[in-house]
Amino acid sequence: MKKKRASRRITLKAPWEIEKLLAANQIVAGVLQMLRGNLLPGVTTYDLDRQAEEYIRNCSAEPAFKGYRGYPATVCISINDEIVHGIPSPARRIDVGDLVSMDVGVIYDGYVGDAAISVVAGEHSGSGLADELIECARDALFKGIEKVKKGKRLGDVSAAIQARVESSGFGVVKQFVGHGIGQNLHEPPEVPNYGTKGRGPKLKKGMVIAIEPMVTAGSPDVRVLSDGWTAVTADGSLSAHYEHSVAVTDGKPLILSLLR
Repeated sequence: MKKKRASRRITLKAPWEIEKLLAANQIVAGVLQMLRGNLLPGVTTYDLDRQAEEYIRNCSAEPAFKGYRGYPATVCISINDEIVHGIPSPARRIDVGDLVSMDVGVIYDGYVGDAAISVVAGEHSGSGLADELIECARDALFKGIEKVKKGKRLGDVSAAIQARVESSGFGVVKQFVGHGIGQNLHEPPEVPNYGTKGRGPKLKKGMVIAIEPMVTAGSPDVRVLSDGWTAVTADGSLSAHYEHSVAVTDGKPLILSLLR
């Protein structure tokens, strides 16, 4: 849930802050696992949103998105040609074969967790365009995460994502980007899903970033619907979205939102 804007100072997190971010992100991971299991044909996006909020509050946490800049729901649920920020509704039912992207944010003990997944609803062959797009988005995310190492540049992460997506003939959304995360949902730096190796801020131990490729089957151009939130592909093509919150360490990247 981030539009591009001017960069500000990047803050490095202490080990105890990383632990708090891990706790928040583990709640996010649990919510996403629950939503994946409940994503059945006929369920409404409102029902899924209600289930997510109940789960979060039962963990003594709060939804990070609800009320953020006026967003009215707990989860962003985006279907088929919707890229991000889809608003749950009692009138929107999930159909078999829908490509559903679900983005969840949580505030726990003063720190924020954020992650997203994309899923095809109902029984299907697992070999269609939607599945290819989801696999590409997920794989691009992990290609980017592989570059989250102390001493690398942010552009190395962005370039790895872009290369994976475009090698499959899919589009990389440029209007929306990933972001730093900590006590605030959106912190510096911005994390584009496109870029040049060796460019951008140097990655340092204690940096925490939310990396979130948004991939389209056609044009990467975006338009926003009249609700002011829902971003869709300009050409009506399918879109998939994957996200993890990741910390830079002395060694391998620490994926905070990977369910433990």
